[in-house]
Amino acid sequence: MTALTELDLGSNNIDKGARALAGALKGITTLTELNLGYNRIGHEGARALAGALKGMTALAELNLGGNNIGDEGAWALAYALEGMTALTELNLRNNNIGAEGARVLSGTLEGMTALTELNLRNNDIGDEGAR
Repeated sequence: MTALTELDLGSNNIDKGARALAGALKGITTLTELNLGYNRIGHEGARALAGALKGMTALAELNLGGNNIGDEGAWALAYALEGMTALTELNLRNNNIGAEGARVLSGTLEGMTALTELNLRNNDIGDEGAR
């Protein structure tokens, strides 16, 4: 499975299975598209996936929308996103990300020069997070 370039597991209610999925994804450096949207992984799932995502330097599209990761999950993802320089599309909509999560993500996004699409729709960023 090391030649896998696209993986779509969207809307599969993975929930607490995110830790097992993260273990399976580690070492798959050929992925260019990953859809894990609407799986209810929460902040613990985001933390588990962050380690696997860190090694996916070829990833161009990442959809984690609708997973209720909140600020804590945004912190974990920010760590993973730092090395993802090929990422062009990032979907984090509907994740209950607040001002704190938005601030940490904004610091990481500055170094992502290939990013052309960022979806943060339907979060709780507010005025504070937009600064």
